[in-house]
Order: sequence, then structure tokens, then C-alpha cells
Amino acid sequence: MDTMETELYIPPDSPRASMPDELCHPYSNFSNWKFKLFRVRSLEKAPLPSEPPLEKEVELKVGEQGDSLNVPGSIMKLCLGGKNKENVEGAGRQVDLKLQEIDTHMDHLRSLCRLCGILLRKAKGPEHEVQGDLDESSRYALRKMGCKASRWPDVILKVFKVDVSGDMESIHPPMFCHRCWTVAMRGGGICSFSRTRVPIWKPHSSHCLHCYPKRHILQRRGRKRRKPLHSLPKRAKRDTSSGGNRVWRQTTDNPPAMGLRAWVKTAAQKSLWVKNITHCQKDHLTSNLLPGDFPKDFVSAIVCQVCDHLLSDPVQSPCQHLFCRTCIQKYSRVLGPQCPACGLLFNPCDLNSPAKAFLSILHSLPLLCPREGCGELVRLDSFADHCLNHCFETDGSKEQNILEQNVDGYLPVNKGGRPRQHLLSLTRRAQKHRLRELKNQVKAFADKEEGGDVKSVCLTLFLLALRAGNEHKQADELEAMMQGRGLGLHPAVCLAIRVNTFLSCRIIDGLSGWTASVDDVPADTIARRFRYDVALVSALKDLEEDIMEGLRERGLDDSTCTSGFTVVIKESCDGMGDVSEKHGGGPALPEKAVRFSFTVMSITIQAEGEEEAVTIFQEQKPNSELSCRPLCLMFVDESDHEMLTAILGPVVAERKAMKESRLILSIGGLQRSFRFYFRSTGYDEKMVRDMEGLEASGSTYICTLCDSTRAEASQNMVLHSITRSHDENLERYEIWRSNPFSESAEELRDRVKGVSAKPFMETQPTLDALHCDIGNATEFYKIFQDEIAEVYLKNNPTREERRRWRSALDKQLRKKLKLKPVMRMNGNYARRLMTREAVEEVCELVPSEERREALKELMELYLQMKPVWRSTCPARDCPDQLCRYSFNSQRFAELLSTIFKYRYDGKITNYFHKTLAHVPEIVERDGSIGAWASEGNESGNKLFRRFRKMNARQSKTFELEDILKHHWLYTSKYLQKFMEAHRNSAKALQATINPEECPEDLDISLDITDF
Repeated sequence: MDTMETELYIPPDSPRASMPDELCHPYSNFSNWKFKLFRVRSLEKAPLPSEPPLEKEVELKVGEQGDSLNVPGSIMKLCLGGKNKENVEGAGRQVDLKLQEIDTHMDHLRSLCRLCGILLRKAKGPEHEVQGDLDESSRYALRKMGCKASRWPDVILKVFKVDVSGDMESIHPPMFCHRCWTVAMRGGGICSFSRTRVPIWKPHSSHCLHCYPKRHILQRRGRKRRKPLHSLPKRAKRDTSSGGNRVWRQTTDNPPAMGLRAWVKTAAQKSLWVKNITHCQKDHLTSNLLPGDFPKDFVSAIVCQVCDHLLSDPVQSPCQHLFCRTCIQKYSRVLGPQCPACGLLFNPCDLNSPAKAFLSILHSLPLLCPREGCGELVRLDSFADHCLNHCFETDGSKEQNILEQNVDGYLPVNKGGRPRQHLLSLTRRAQKHRLRELKNQVKAFADKEEGGDVKSVCLTLFLLALRAGNEHKQADELEAMMQGRGLGLHPAVCLAIRVNTFLSCRIIDGLSGWTASVDDVPADTIARRFRYDVALVSALKDLEEDIMEGLRERGLDDSTCTSGFTVVIKESCDGMGDVSEKHGGGPALPEKAVRFSFTVMSITIQAEGEEEAVTIFQEQKPNSELSCRPLCLMFVDESDHEMLTAILGPVVAERKAMKESRLILSIGGLQRSFRFYFRSTGYDEKMVRDMEGLEASGSTYICTLCDSTRAEASQNMVLHSITRSHDENLERYEIWRSNPFSESAEELRDRVKGVSAKPFMETQPTLDALHCDIGNATEFYKIFQDEIAEVYLKNNPTREERRRWRSALDKQLRKKLKLKPVMRMNGNYARRLMTREAVEEVCELVPSEERREALKELMELYLQMKPVWRSTCPARDCPDQLCRYSFNSQRFAELLSTIFKYRYDGKITNYFHKTLAHVPEIVERDGSIGAWASEGNESGNKLFRRFRKMNARQSKTFELEDILKHHWLYTSKYLQKFMEAHRNSAKALQATINPEECPEDLDISLDITDF
């Protein structure tokens, strides 16, 4: 036995004794080498044939020791017991076949992508190491998108959800392609926006399709093609570039390859679905009718993902794929509710109609008429009529293929011309006109079949439509009412269930006290209002349950709490423009309206023996349209001071009378005493100046809270206090009217500080948060223009130059933020403009780096201050910003007076002054600014337009009355509870449908006509 055999002696009874010599490893401890699978070329030299055997053995021994301690050997050496290509060769120098197989397999792996399995040479671009570090450009790009990874394994794990840290070179490819790199970069190193299927890589075996492929795809193109067998049909060339659109079929006879997949064409799969599931061959039009010059991607976008026909009654899934409505319903019923294109699970109720722009394109598609000899291009929406014309021309005995198709599914909703409005958005008269023919048909059917019962026919049609749309809850409710089980419903529940039936119910008159609460108005206008005291009584009765619940939660004895109730009311008033309608007779009215509304903000009680009042009701959403109750509607221009004061005069008188008296009202079965406090805070600056008799907004006297002039406010931007009041304005008006000191006009104006008319209604000296946002956003918009144009370097730019700067700013905002230009700043535009993202995009157009930093700092300070006046309770919601407000406002004023001095030298805007000078004092006095804003009244303006269009009589005389009644019921807390219970609780629904089961509910009554 030579030296090598002595060194590698194996006992005869060992399990390894029966192993072939090629696979018997020299190491005694298997765990020392089984994980050493890194590919490193051996450093040994092949021995010369002339060397004696002893020298070969000594060199082999030394090489094994050195490699085992320092440099890991190659994968072939480890797999074959420490032998390499050279030392396993025999006398004939025959290389081991297993070694060659592994080498070939690893060469194939090095040519494939680890993540998608395609050939690396097919993906244009550089290759990337799976286990490598991020290069500088990739790391910098991902860092900008928020990814802090430094190695590719971390990025691959997040993007492709694959852990490559344990990859072995003999099983997994070491590189990935540039396409997968692009996917990772687009996802920001965090997520993936593509459906990349990562193959499951397996070790080399006798069935390995990398080494024994059916087609030699690993060979480079350009070789001489083999002559095809003429006995076999020609196979179409397989397109591997669109693998995402094919279905993966895993067969049993051929195990799935890691990089080579067996695919089934999508078209074949869809044909099977049509044949076995949808059966729509005769109902839907094929895409072969399209002209041949359409792009492939466009055609795939207008065909159904189930049947591959042109879309008929298209619906869109949450994953943005399109289907025919009937096809996806049948597909979901058979194979489950999942998308056929991407496999996403969805609820059938989530299927929506696609965008109107897409439907317009779909209906305008040109189709080739399939009739022989015609060949005309016909629009899809006219295809049905065109085919019917052919049908009338042909003999009735000859059946045409086109007749077998149900072309009714492709009838257009709109045949061109002016875009038609949806049926529900029309006025009542227009609805009658559009449905006139259908109404006559239904009436004829009812007379013939149902004894003239048109109502039952319509209700049955509605019931069937609800069932077809899977809206079974509403269908059950309708069916119960049709069967007579809903006859005992309380009127309030009926009103809560169907809001648009309010106008037919007598309960409205009882709720509002209408006949006794309307005053006469000037003859040349139309106005409708509730009497203020009747409206407040109705509001308190509406809150009766909340008041009693608040007493119980506070642990107060119901029977002893009969006095000391204090009700705080927020009043709002705002003008509306462009409310013209083309119907009805009556006086010529301005195309503007004014709405006056109020909100019950809180109810407190001063219990006997207690020092502090206890809050038993607090409005949780003071800026919601659901809590802002309408009091008065009028067709008046808010600038018409005489007409406005004539209409609101009775309201002011009733308000003054209620401030000086107490209301005794039955709440919870006991007479209780209420005192009212009115706070008129929901006004914009124009309305405040009109109500308080001040000069217009462009006056020298800039503020409605203090006596500062514009010049004084620009010199001292922060240190001001609230000094104005309604009583002081009345005194100043008397001085202005009588001029007791015989002063000149300028001296008299300076004495009265801008009071030029008699104050009409008392307003609370405060700041309206909504209009403050709009005013400040308008000013920032102008600052952006000036900074883009570098106005600080120029003098008196022309109007054309300013128009050009504004156009550049609008273009940038539209391109980057999707902000369309507006003629007048509104709340939504202001919210989106006053963001960090907006100032970043604007700064791209600012030439100077110093000015960019100043603009960003100005916006950052504003965003730090904004929550203080927007929050409902700043001490709770943003205490840090509240504490730093004075510091931030001081720094903001410093920037305006230094860097932006070119714009604010001796002048400042009204809302900038109020924002910087008066916000802390108002918050300290009232506790909040945002809760007292006019947003609820502004939202109510939208309801005014909606109710006027949908639920009011089309007459100038009656429509305001209908709108006011309808809007009042919309804000009822009592009815909102019924609506919430009806929407969320099947148990509550059953209880209201069958009132015999809940006799205690019969005592609930909303009739409060006996105030």
C-alpha cells in the first residue's frame, strides 16, 4: 500500500467502504467541507507525465493542506473528494464525466438571470452580481427614494421577495439581468411594480433542462439551421419576450425547468374559457373586425381578458383590467372571484364602469362590416344599426352570421352631440321628458297585464334590478314594503331611509313651524327663512337624546338639572355666485344668493353648588355640513347692503331678544331653562366689514380686529392686540355721522379708524380659518411668481411679463402636481399649493440657490404655524406648534421684512397681518380658531345647489321653501341616527320594518308643533 492509500485508509465495516473511489471524500469530518461551494479555480498545476509517482503524491498532500486552510478549492474538487481535473485522470488522461457535467451546468447557470431566468445576453444592458454591493449610482438613486440598503441581497429580498443570501453556485446563477435591475430601481428598492416570476432553481440532475434542453436556446444564433422534418407541421416561433402574458403549465412528464418554462398561449386558454364557461361566441364581436393597422397593445386594451372579444358592457376590476360584464360574472361563478389576467382576488361588487374617456374611445372604434361586398368601416356604436340595415335588405330565409351576434350589447349610451347628463342629475322636468316613452310603454303593459297598477310594475322592475346587482339588502327592504310589512313605519324612519321623499311628508311643517315663522320680505326679491326662536327650539328638541345622555354620563341627577343650561351658537353667513336657473316666473333676480346658518356648538350646565360649568354636549364635527343648520335663504347680492339688511333685520331682532331672555323647554319630560350665546364667526372678511360698517378690504385700516394701518402693520408685523368691538364701532359711527369736533374728512376718518357705515350685526372679532388659508395661499402664489421672475432685481415689470411668469408657474404646477389653473383661489387648490412638495417643484424654476432656500424656509414656517389656526383643539392636537407659534411668526415676519422686502416694504396683506399678529390671542381667548370656521356653511353651499337641482319644485316662488325644508331635515341629528342604524345594522332594519316586535319604539315622535 503506497503513501496515499495509507493516508486515506477506510475501515472495511464503514458505510463509506462500499462507495466508489471517485465519490469517497478524504476528509473524515463531512461537515468541514459540505458548505464550501464557492467557485474558485484551483491553484495547483497538473503534474507532468515524466514526474515520479512519489513527487505527485507529495505535491497533492501539500496542496490539500494548504487549500483546506487558506483558499477553498473548486466545486469539482470538493464534490469529488479533493480531486481536480488533473489528479483524477488516469493513464489515458480521460476526464471524469461527472466533473464535466457540473462544469457545463455551472457555465449554463452563469448565462442565466437569477431572478427571471432569461438569458443575460437577451437583456440589453450590464449584468449585476447577486451577492455584490450596490454600485454608487444605484445606491444614490435608491437612497433618494428612501431605501438605505447597501447590498443587492437586501434589495432583492424586499423587491422580489426572494432570499438569495444562501445561494449556492452549483444551483443558482450568480448574476441577474438589467431588466430585473430596472424593476428594482423603479420600485425604489422596496416594492415591485411588475409581475416577475422568480424560478425555483434545483440541483443538477439527469433531467436538467439546462444541460439537456429540448431546444438549444443556450446556443448563440447564427448557426446553420437543421432541416425541418416535412412530416411534422410547422410550429410557430415562440415569443419569449411577452412571457408575462402567457400561462405557465407544469406538466408531469417534464419537470418544470428553473429558467425554461412551459407556457400555454393566452389565446388558447381564452378560447377554452369561451367554449366551456362564457359561451359568448354568438353574443360578442370578435377583434378580427378591427382594421389591421391598430397597435397590438391597443387591441389588447379594448378586448375582454376572459373571452378575447371586443368589450361589451365593460367593467373594470380593482387591478385595472377590463372585462365584459357577463363574462367576468360567469368566470367568477365557475373559477372563483379572481382576475384572469393577474390572479388578484376581488369582490364582484368592486367591479366599476371604466372612465368615460375610455368608453368614448371604445364606442368610436371603426369596425369592418363582415358582409360580402360591403367592406365599410362602421363605428362600434353604430354597428348594430348598420347590421340591422343589412338584415332588412336580405331575404328572411337566408341567415347571416352577423344576425347571430347580439349586437344590442354594443348599442351606444350617447349617439354624439352634446354630452348627455346622467338621468339622476337632471331636473324633474327633464327626467319626465327623457322617460316619457318608457313611461307610456310601462303604462300600456300595466293596463294590459296588471289591471293598471303601474306602481307595482315599477317596484318589481326596481326589485329585479337590485337583485341583479347583488344589492340584496335594499331588495329585501323593498320587498318587505311591497308585501305590506312596512305599513307601520314611523314617518321619521321613512325620511331617514329615503332622503329624497322628504318633500311629500307633512312632518316638515310640524318640524319647522313654517306657517307661523315666515316674515314678509321686499317685493323685488325672494327669500325664505325660519323664525330664529322656532329653529333653535327645533334644534334643541332634535338633540334631546344627546342632552339626556350627557347628563347621565356626567353623573348628574336628571330631576334636579332644570336650570342653568347654556347653549353656544356659531353663526355663519356667506354669499354664493352664479345660481341662475332658466325656469319659472317672478321678479328678475340677481344670479347670486346668500345663506345664513347656525351650528349648536356646545351645551353646558351650571349645577347648583358647583363653581364650574359641566359640558353635556359638544359638537364633534363643527365644520361638517351635517351640523350646519340653515336658517335663511335669499336671492340677494351680498354687496347689496340695503337689501341684505332689510331681509336679515328680523333675524337680528329675534337674536337680540333671545340674548336678553331665557327659553323654557320640555326636555326629558321636565321643563328646563336655556340661555343662548351667539358667536358670529363664520364670515369672510368682506362680510365682516359689511356687517360691522367698516371700509372695504383695500382700506388703509387693514384689520377688522385692531386699529392698525397697513403701514404700521408692515413695520410691526407681530406685536398687536385685539381692540375693535361692535359697541365701539357703533360709537365711532355716531362720531362719523355727527362730526362733533368739526374735523376735516381725513381727521375724522383717522378718529373713527375706518368706520364708514352703521354696524348692522354683531360679529365676533376673530379669524376665519378657511378664508385665511385661501388668502395666504393667494399671496404665496404671487410670491412664487415674483421669485421665478427675480422681481427683486427689476423695477415695474410690464403686464405681459407678469402674464408670462404666471403661465410658467401654472405649467410647472400642472405638470408636477396635476394642479389645474383656477381663475379664483379655492380651498382645495390652497390646500394642495401650500405643501412642501409644491415649493420643491416651484424652486426648480427659481434661478438663485439663496432665494430657493429662503422660499423653502418661508413655507416650512408657514406649515409649522398652520395647524394652530386649523385645528379644532390646538392645545390637544398640536401643543408643540402652539408653543413655538410666537417664535415662528417672528421669524416669518423677519423673512418678509428682509429677503422679501421688495414686496412687503410698507405694505402687508390683511390675512398675513392677522396670521402673524392675532392668532395666539384668539386661541388663548376662545381655545380654538378652526372649530369656529365657516367651512360647514361653505359645504352647505354645495347642498344648496344639489337640493335645488334634484328635490325642489321648478319655480322661483316655491323652490327656496323646498330647499330650506329639505336642508333642515338633512342636518337633523335625530334622522342621522336612524340613517346610521339603517345603514349599519340589519337588526335595527328588521325592528323598523316590523314595529310590532318593538312596541317601545312606537312612542318615538318627531312632531314638535306644540313648542
